[in-house]
Amino acid sequence: MYKEILKQYWGYDNFRGIQEDIINSIGEGKDTLGLMPTGGGKSITFQVPALAKEGLCLVVTPLISLMKDQVQNLRKRGIKALSIYSGMSRQEIITTLENCIFGNYKFLYISPERLDTEIFRTKLRKMNISMITVDESHCISQWGYDFRPAYLKIAEIRDLLPNVPVLALTATATPEVVKDIQERLCFKKENVFRMSFERKNLAYIVRKTENKTGELLHILRRMPGSAIVYVRNRRRTKEITELLIHEDITADFYHAGLDDATKDVRQHRWQKGESRVMVATNAFGMGIDKPDVRIVIHLDLPDSIEAYFQEAGRAGRDGDKAYAVTLYGKSDKITLHKRIPDTFPEKDYIKQVYEHLQYYYQMAMGDGLGCVREFSLEDFCRKFKYFPVPAHSALKILTQAGYLEYTDEQDNASRLYFTVRRDELYKLRELGEDMDKLIQVVLRSYTGVFTDYIFINEDTLAVRSGLTRQRVYDMLIRLSKMHIIHYIPHKKTPYIIYTRERIDMQQLQISRSVYEERKERYENRIGAMVDYVTTDTICRSRMLLRYFGEKNEHNCGICDVCLSHHAEEVPQEISMEELRDKVLQLLAEESVTPANLAEQILVDKELLTEAVHQLLEEGRISSINGILQT
Repeated sequence: MYKEILKQYWGYDNFRGIQEDIINSIGEGKDTLGLMPTGGGKSITFQVPALAKEGLCLVVTPLISLMKDQVQNLRKRGIKALSIYSGMSRQEIITTLENCIFGNYKFLYISPERLDTEIFRTKLRKMNISMITVDESHCISQWGYDFRPAYLKIAEIRDLLPNVPVLALTATATPEVVKDIQERLCFKKENVFRMSFERKNLAYIVRKTENKTGELLHILRRMPGSAIVYVRNRRRTKEITELLIHEDITADFYHAGLDDATKDVRQHRWQKGESRVMVATNAFGMGIDKPDVRIVIHLDLPDSIEAYFQEAGRAGRDGDKAYAVTLYGKSDKITLHKRIPDTFPEKDYIKQVYEHLQYYYQMAMGDGLGCVREFSLEDFCRKFKYFPVPAHSALKILTQAGYLEYTDEQDNASRLYFTVRRDELYKLRELGEDMDKLIQVVLRSYTGVFTDYIFINEDTLAVRSGLTRQRVYDMLIRLSKMHIIHYIPHKKTPYIIYTRERIDMQQLQISRSVYEERKERYENRIGAMVDYVTTDTICRSRMLLRYFGEKNEHNCGICDVCLSHHAEEVPQEISMEELRDKVLQLLAEESVTPANLAEQILVDKELLTEAVHQLLEEGRISSINGILQT
């Protein structure tokens, strides 16, 4: 039965890895935890059994962009799916929940924050829930690198649905997190399926360099194929992209601040191979199914092995040889440690941010519970003279402490639904030729407009109707005022949602588990990341697998550490004159960095350094931007 569903909707004949074991387990009604690395095909493990069962699969996920993508992909396959997330109006939420009760839908994707609302819990009791899927389930563990308090509400949902099995999925979990996930999700019995995290085709490389851009250009020129370059902030994505384009390497940049249309265009270009390199923050990659990425380069260090492993794992999903390269400079260690006070500002600072938030919204003492407010971090910081990064962190800690919910910036596409019935619509007269034309284009372009909110694109409607975008927008607003449609224009904003009433700043309690213990774990994760890039005696693949509790007795043989050890095992007896000639011969063929030179000429490193210095002093070779050439 499961294979028939797989073939019918996805066109595959067989499952991969542990997919079938997980599907059989949840299909038998057992609480199940699936550990699958990035690219392992997690979504199949809940979508297939859900289609085999009667009723609706509830999917809890914090990734709104991924939620939207999966809902769209399911709909394209003719599978009925809906989603609820921060930023939707109350009416939209009610309509969606009613459709889940009466509309024969198979999937409801929901952000964890929405689980705790009274309206959701009331409607949930009337739904026929077949199974609960908890994606990114490491978020429920306080040991996890991305703990989210809202995930703890899932256990309460299980109380309302006592006989419904839960499938927890994650791509990154240490042994402590694996145990914690099962306890917090109230598993009746421990039940874990692990897919090995080892990637035999992926070579992990750490390059120590003080000229990262020079090394980046050298790697991309030397190595063909599609690439992702990860950097720390939005500004740097644009700078590095401009550098690559200037050097005739096709590239685009991607970060959370871009609008949906721009993201889609850039992602499409990169996936089609029209641009070779995507320069991105960690906002890029979730749900991206591009199997032939040959190289992932980290210009800046992530602050955890979990984040690094997910990002690096986007290379080589097709099974062919690929590289995960980290460029490490002396200042990186200091930069990484500076993130600690930025991520965990002093408690007095956090209390001050909380107090100023009340001034910002003019919130009276005792008010606030249940209030939802749009929030501009930039405006807030300007008014109260804060730096954005620690202020953002303070709001996240206040979220962890249960005083409010601070949602990240969300790009909500325009959406509408018709508030009149189809037959009433045709009775309407005197709307004008343009208005009638626009309505016809909407009806031809989108389905389900009389039963549910649908995402629309004003640019598309403008092209299809022959009207200007502004004219389309003005008419949609007019139709909304006439109560013919309910139209919510595109908006891009974070939200502050008060989860309790405003209290006095001095009464604000930030517990040890929320602050000190999490700070200590954060410091340990940064320490593990620094160890990874500074250790040059242990196979990199073994270091990563050991971190995730996977015992591995063999070296990978392809990381930089293994290759350098291999070089040490086969020393070459060579005179200085012969070595100088060999360097000149190699540089005549191509310009390389000192690190590349050492990889290609397997001799004592001090001897090679001496030969290079001699040739530089004699002017027989030169070094430009850290690249050696004749």
